Amino acid sequence: MHTALPLSIAALLASGIILIGSLYIASPEKMTGNFGLKLPSPDTDTRAWLRLKGIRDIVSGLVVLILMLTTNPRTVGIALLVESLTAFGDMSNVLGSGGSRQAAFSIHGVTFAVMIVVGLLLINVL
Repeated sequence: MHTALPLSIAALLASGIILIGSLYIASPEKMTGNFGLKLPSPDTDTRAWLRLKGIRDIVSGLVVLILMLTTNPRTVGIALLVESLTAFGDMSNVLGSGGSRQAAFSIHGVTFAVMIVVGLLLINVL
């Protein structure tokens, strides 16, 4: 199977999550409304917790990009399948916390599904 398209999508996903993570570090209060949960209190401790999400997102994206540069498409696919659990967990957390169903499915659910499909294409299952 040709891997150019799945690898391109993987690179877009990785770059996008790095951008989102950077925005969470730079301005956590502005980004929280996009996640699907109610805005937390705007204190120093809350901002510190929100920045952890930014760090997590940046590292997740870097893992995919580094693997794309140093290994084969199958390994990138395996990493995407594992990292898709983050998007699934975020979706589950938003739904379980009474957050926005629309954000849960349209942001986190779609991200999860795309990561699964791209990951399966890269490991030659689809």
